[in-house]
Amino acid sequence: MRSGSPLFDSIEDIEHKFADQGYITDRMLATTVYLSIVLGKPVFLEGEPGVGKTEIAKVMAKVLGSELIRLQCYEGLDTHTALYEWNYPRQMLEVRLQEARGVEKDQIGRNIFSEEFLLKRPLLSAIQAEGDVPPVLLIDEIDRSDEEFEAFLLEVLSDFQITIPEIGTIKSKQRPVVILTSNRTRELHDALKRRCLYHWIDYPTFQKEMRIVEARVPGIQDRLSGQICRFMELIRQEDLYKRPGVAETIDWAQALLSLSADELDPDVVYATLGCILKFKGDIEKVQEANLKQLVDRALMSDGNAGYSSGPGN
Repeated sequence: MRSGSPLFDSIEDIEHKFADQGYITDRMLATTVYLSIVLGKPVFLEGEPGVGKTEIAKVMAKVLGSELIRLQCYEGLDTHTALYEWNYPRQMLEVRLQEARGVEKDQIGRNIFSEEFLLKRPLLSAIQAEGDVPPVLLIDEIDRSDEEFEAFLLEVLSDFQITIPEIGTIKSKQRPVVILTSNRTRELHDALKRRCLYHWIDYPTFQKEMRIVEARVPGIQDRLSGQICRFMELIRQEDLYKRPGVAETIDWAQALLSLSADELDPDVVYATLGCILKFKGDIEKVQEANLKQLVDRALMSDGNAGYSSGPGN
């Protein structure tokens, strides 16, 4: 399949280039990314924490050789913090310097509301970006922002232009590649989702998680990698406050490799539970669920077992 995009030749091209950066994608996600570029639409990614949503934007920037511009959302985030602010200290200094130079009173400060005194925040930086390749704009954890900011963002993503009263309207010369992520701590308005291509990222299958570990943890043996991925499947089936994601799988695999472990055993798993579980209550639940039994079941895996939640990253 040939592409109408100057950035990628095909969907397969996306899969291969992402894999070269250690990110194992699937056909559905690669197609979503491909279409977002061809159609000029943002990608909206939802899923549990740690399944690889943010990493997609980072890998995309590396693959394209472009700038990654990240807007980390949080409760109380306002438009000025996301868009622009005036450099008030520098403006005041300019006024003092003009007074010291003897500039006429009616001319003092006339230039302080120009781009020279503008502090560009992520959204304005993305709109004004120049270069042969568009930047990647990551709007991370949009669900943590307020509904007022969500409405403002809706307007920006519609036109990719902003109006600064003192300067005028600034339009983007080229649309950035936009990726929004959400951990679904709250539902977002349908109007925002309609402007995006949607993809849910689930926990990976057993085979896919094996490929991810192989790509991200060089030098690990297949036997240990299979035991790790099987144990992660089993532990995700427990009633935990926070089920571990792929990020925790990679961290744990790297930790076990650094400890020169060649297979799982209850002692080493117990000692390294902090790599995969981040809450005291979850650690206690796993211990109470008979940790040795979970390890034994992981050791019995023949590499053909799979997590039944479907494909994901």
